[in-house]
Amino acid sequence: MGKKYFVFLILGVLLAAYIYEPLPDNVEEQWKIMLLNTFLKTSSYLALFAEILGLNHFMKSMTLFSRIQGFPPTSDENIIVRDTTFNDIPVRIYVPQQKTKSLRRGLFYIHGGGWCLGSNDYYTYDLLSRWTADRLDAVVISTNYRLAPKYHFPVQFEDVYTALKWFLDPQILESYGVDPGRIGISGDSAGGNLAAAVAQQLLEDPDIKIKLKVQSLIYPALQNFDFDLPSYRENAHYPVLSKSLMVRFWSEYFTTDRSLKKAMLSNQHIPLESSHLFRFVNWSSLLPEKFKKGHIYKIPTHGSSELAKKYPGILDVKASPLLADDSKLRGLPLTYVITCQYDVLRDDGLMYVTRLQNSGVRVIHNHIEGAFHGTLSFLFTKVGYRAADQYINWLHENL
Repeated sequence: MGKKYFVFLILGVLLAAYIYEPLPDNVEEQWKIMLLNTFLKTSSYLALFAEILGLNHFMKSMTLFSRIQGFPPTSDENIIVRDTTFNDIPVRIYVPQQKTKSLRRGLFYIHGGGWCLGSNDYYTYDLLSRWTADRLDAVVISTNYRLAPKYHFPVQFEDVYTALKWFLDPQILESYGVDPGRIGISGDSAGGNLAAAVAQQLLEDPDIKIKLKVQSLIYPALQNFDFDLPSYRENAHYPVLSKSLMVRFWSEYFTTDRSLKKAMLSNQHIPLESSHLFRFVNWSSLLPEKFKKGHIYKIPTHGSSELAKKYPGILDVKASPLLADDSKLRGLPLTYVITCQYDVLRDDGLMYVTRLQNSGVRVIHNHIEGAFHGTLSFLFTKVGYRAADQYINWLHENL
């Protein structure tokens, strides 16, 4: 009997050591973050193991694990929910049950997942869209798009843009009872990237007469030029989104060629002839002083021109909205940006806030202390619920 207790004790200690993750003192409900991170890292280890054995691509395995979050379209007493397609792009639509004589607001939402994972039917996305539609009395369109590694840039961008253009058609808006003067776009993480990119593209599209009233970018990924930002240095190994995983997402967005990931990890993927673009992502001039924290800016080492020729998307503003010229930014709508303290993507959002403000765009920045990447997907935590509440309140006041 004593041996059994000893074995259980050892197993318990090992399990506790596996679950335990030292976190900063200002992180609330640390045990919830640790349990979440345990699930994420276990999935990641299993996916990596399967890839090493040649059984499956890492991202394909991660997709299988994450499918447990899928949730069918389910209407309730407040919201009608249904799945359909906009010009062959799958979307999920949320329409308030209550009849109204006036036109409603419209919100177009783009899920995250590093352009490789995610779906509009994930429980947290479904819940957030449901809350948004109910509290704003708005029509919410939550779109899907084809994912890497099967599909690469610019497919994801094109899918989202196709669905958005379909929604902005005056006849479609009329059919859903949406006010063409009160339409916004939102997205989180990779979805924030796509939201920023399509918002920029709309400004140059002569076929689109309807303008967005607001854009909401939730901890967006906005550039792949420099992976040595202070936020990447400080948060490289924190839960949810490590530097290596984010770099993997970026490289998979463009190709399954692992040489690109290797070059990105060493910050040697941008060729000399494109070095003039670094001015758009130079954190030493774009970050507020308190976020520099004594970090010293290092000029990235120039990479091979061959990579850029093979994968020109790494230089495309549609992939990296921070590369947009100031003249292109000036026409953007009122913008809401969420950043999180312990997130490798924090400085992407901060730099975009600075660049938008410098271009004369009205920006509201909500920086969440003690939070990690993906906070609005963690609605079971206090900080996640607060962030979602603040986001919806902002939309209620400004859309």
